Parts: sequence; C-alpha cells; structure tokens
Amino acid sequence: MHITDFSVSRLPRIEFGSGSLSRLPGITRKYGTRALLVTGAASFRCSPFWPVVTEGLKSQGISWLSYAVPGEPSPHMIDEAVQTLRHEGIDVVIGIGGGSALDAAKAIAGLLKTGHSVMDHLEGVGPELLYAGPSTPFIAVPTTAGTGSEATKNAVLSVQGVDGFKKSFRDEQLVAEVALVDPDLLATCPPAVIAANGMDAFTQLLESYVSSRSAPLTDSLAWGGLKTARDGLLALYADAGDVMARERMAYAAMVSGITLAQVGLGSVHGLAAPLGAFFPIPHGVACGTLVATATRINIETLRSREPSHPALGKYALVGRLLSKQGHLDSAAAHTALIDTLEGWTKALSLPSLAHYGVTPSDIPRIVANSRGSSMLTNPIRLEDEDIAAILSVRI
Repeated sequence: MHITDFSVSRLPRIEFGSGSLSRLPGITRKYGTRALLVTGAASFRCSPFWPVVTEGLKSQGISWLSYAVPGEPSPHMIDEAVQTLRHEGIDVVIGIGGGSALDAAKAIAGLLKTGHSVMDHLEGVGPELLYAGPSTPFIAVPTTAGTGSEATKNAVLSVQGVDGFKKSFRDEQLVAEVALVDPDLLATCPPAVIAANGMDAFTQLLESYVSSRSAPLTDSLAWGGLKTARDGLLALYADAGDVMARERMAYAAMVSGITLAQVGLGSVHGLAAPLGAFFPIPHGVACGTLVATATRINIETLRSREPSHPALGKYALVGRLLSKQGHLDSAAAHTALIDTLEGWTKALSLPSLAHYGVTPSDIPRIVANSRGSSMLTNPIRLEDEDIAAILSVRI
C-alpha cells in the first residue's frame, strides 16, 4: 500500500476511563494553585460530579474561580471574560462541559496572558492577526460525546442573526495540555443531547474518513470510531445508564476530534456553520439532520464526475460496517449507508431545518456562506446547486 505524505499536529495528553474525573485535582496541581473553572450554565454544577471537582481541588490546595457559559460562546463573551479575569493570577483553565464550554475555556485560556480581543485572531473576520501566545495551560473535561473539542486546536465562536457568523480561533498553542475523558459524565445527558452530540461525532468521523486530506493514520482512527459509534449511539440514546454505550460514545467523540483536527471535515460542517449562525439550530442537530442527504449527494456527484475516486470505496466500506452486511457490492453498500443514516435520523427524533425557521428562500444565503474551511476538504467540490439540494430535502 502506498503511504501518502501526512503530518500530525499537536495533541493533548489523554486520560480516558470511567472514574478518571478523580484524577483532575492532581493533574491540575501540576500547573499551579489558582484555577478557572469554565462550565455550562448549570447542569454540571447541579450534578453529583461538581463536589468531586471542587472538593478535590480544595484538597490539593487549589483555589478557583468559576465562569458559566449559558450557550454557544460569542466573541463578545470571550472578550468580556478575558478582561474580567486576566488580572486574577490564573495558572490553569479547566473547561468542563459540552463543546460550547470547552471552546469558551480554550479561547479564554488563549487570551488571558495577551489580553487581546479574540476578534484580532478569528478566521474570516477582522484582521486575522497571527496568534503569538502564550496560552494559559488548559485542561479539557468533556461531559457530552459530540464535538471532540477536547482534542482540537480551534475554539468555535458565533454571532447569531441575519449578519451572524460562526468562525474559529485556531492555533496549536490552544490545544489542551490534558484531555480528561470520563464516560461516567455522560450518565446525566438527556436523550436529545445524546442524539445531537452523537450525530455530530459520527459525522466528524465519516467526513474525516473520506476527507480529501485523509491519511492511513487518521483512517484507522476514524474506522475504529465509526464502529464504536455504530454500536454505542442508539444504545446510549435508549439508556444513558448503559456503561458500555457511554464508553463507546465517549471514545468515538474523542477520536472524531483527533481526526478532524488532522484532516478536516466536509459539506455537512460547511453547511452547519451558516445554519448555526443564521438560525437557532444546535450544531449537532444540523449535522444529524443533513448527514444522510449530504452523503447521498456526495456519492451521486462522485459517481457522475469521478467514478474512480477512492472515497466511493470508503463510503461502501462504511455502508457494510453500519449495516453489518459485509457481502454487499458497492452500489448496495452505498444504499445501505444512506438508509442507515436516514433510519438513525428518524430513530433519534432529529427535527427538520424548517422546525428552526429555515425556508426555501433562505437557501441561497446559506449556500453563499457555506464555503469555509470544512467545505475545502469535502471529497469532491460541490457546485451551488448540489449544496442547495442538500438543504432543500431537509426543509
């Protein structure tokens, strides 16, 4: 097998396993005695895990401040937090929560020492100045199985509305020093959160697997993640108390963050960005709602324009994996893949785009804003009419 050239960007040290949250205080102490805890609005603080963290930090002689992120973080939120907290002598930032909390913590950690506005560095917005750092050490503790932000170098920030945007503050210095992944933290996730986040993780695995920049190393990771998502997602949705399902989805999400950070994503995430900016659509819902149709459009486009493209073989492999029918020929495997994803969308009760106010008249504006970095690594370039076709099926 020919091994194509590839590079691997920085990754965090990974601590994975049930009960690993108990290691957080000792890990934190290595970075200092003054911590900032960045969490979601309330759910983690009301969970039985909050005392494990706070009492554990206290036992290590660590004082802490807390900052709550009520929704998807905006540049204004990050700048306000940095200006409020930058003179507090913070040695280490701990992000505990879903993707929004982790992204906010990552961005705050990156700017506490410099005091700059995040707008100075945000991709596609403002001056896009080079980030020189240094970043405050950052520890990521995901409580959902979705974005994989614990393993990436970008913090996704958004402004919602007619002129909204969803862009990344991205640099290798922002990568967490430690990603502490405890599957037990998924036990308190409600089914709707499990569904949306799980489909986000799955989509990241699939898109990185067929990415135009894919490599043998990331393919092997993505393949294992796809298998654990197949076996874990619906099981976890049905019962958050299923220990094995929690472990599988925590692993799938973490690996999806690793693979996307190395090789990029595709059309689903290209569309999810403007959808999340213009409408109140949770990111995972956008991914889960679009992935079946986007996969079908990609396959049809590849067959029409590049019938020998290796991504077609990869899509067939995933179709056989998900359907557990290893004997299928390529065409049947492609059909099985799309049918499986359609079935998951229904089984997980994911709402349509229309549920969030998207109408056919919005399609041109969404398409025009969909060509960010994710669309660049789609296995084939989609024309505007192809992208519009993905959206029209889901409105």
